[in-house]
Amino acid sequence: MELNPQYKTTTVGIIPSDWAVERIVDVASITTGSKNTQDRIDDGAFPFFVRSQTVERINSYAFDGEGVLTAGDGVGTGKIFHYIVGKFDFHQRVYLISEFSERLNGYYFYIYFANKFFDRIMSMTAKSSVDSVRREMIANMSLPLPPIEEQRAIAMALSDANSLVASLEDLIAKKRVLKQAVMEELLTAKKRLPGFSGKWTERSLESISAFITKGATPTTYGFNWQSDGVLFLRSECVSERGLDLSQSMFISPEAHSVLKRGEVCSGDLLITITGNVGRIVRLPDEYGIANINQHIARVRITSESADRDYIFHQLSHPRYTKYFNSVVTGQAYPQISLKQVRDTVLPMPSRDEQAAIAAFLSDMDAELVTLEAERDKARAIMHGMMQELLSGRIRLK
Repeated sequence: MELNPQYKTTTVGIIPSDWAVERIVDVASITTGSKNTQDRIDDGAFPFFVRSQTVERINSYAFDGEGVLTAGDGVGTGKIFHYIVGKFDFHQRVYLISEFSERLNGYYFYIYFANKFFDRIMSMTAKSSVDSVRREMIANMSLPLPPIEEQRAIAMALSDANSLVASLEDLIAKKRVLKQAVMEELLTAKKRLPGFSGKWTERSLESISAFITKGATPTTYGFNWQSDGVLFLRSECVSERGLDLSQSMFISPEAHSVLKRGEVCSGDLLITITGNVGRIVRLPDEYGIANINQHIARVRITSESADRDYIFHQLSHPRYTKYFNSVVTGQAYPQISLKQVRDTVLPMPSRDEQAAIAAFLSDMDAELVTLEAERDKARAIMHGMMQELLSGRIRLK
């Protein structure tokens, strides 16, 4: 296929004909810091960049100006990037790219570098991860250079998109903190919803659930995994953020029938009882039935005096994670017994107050889900814009 004459093939791919290609070392300065992590000061006057996404504080500054920083080694190698204008200090294994040529916009460079550098360093190693970054990995990296005015336009568009994502993430973080505070008040009776009074009682999980059990591993009984069939949940599916189906599998209806004790139905509560004990999710209504392994306890609320959603919110309170972790046995592989799950004691207001508390907290959850969907959509749009703008497929002039 003949290439459009408005574009050309380069070391960084197909780009517009009026764009240049330069090595980073030819359009910017590259250096490292001189400090160690222990030099940080909690209430320091200046930002202190270490080998982490978290920005520490310090009372000294080694640079004053516009710069892009990335970790030189550690778990964040190739994944941690910072853009800053001002006074700051940085770790001896953190790279600073600065003193940009008049042909290079600093924020445009930050966006391109943060989007492409990990792929570059991974292409230079035969391993599945990279331990450290050498200076020449940065210095000899090529980048496309649109005309400076177009760089500024790209930088402004992507900065606006990034700001929207950041503002949504900040709002989500604040809402989560607020929810934790509300949970602490409502689930411990420190604060009562309007119209409710009276003394709370205590009930064990066993007294409000006739079905607390665990599953088994299908292969132990001679069954193979299937490409479809009955959803099978492992303990990895029960995450801090809810049900993670990327870790799920399938078993045949026959296997499900044999492993009937591990059956879970819509609305059942699932609690991890080995490994990261005390994590809890509900099986959503749309999944109907599923099956679980021996590392998950199934709790089915059957008492008419107990609201299922209230019990879920109560068990989601951090004090129950702490409780379950306080009674684990085994160091290499922590676990709790079904008896310990059954004996778990919950504070119980009246059925109506339980329902009111659950509805209040569920509304907060729904708001978080909506905000997270907005953030994910904004992030997807930003990444789409990034790919189009950084390749010149869409031009801003």
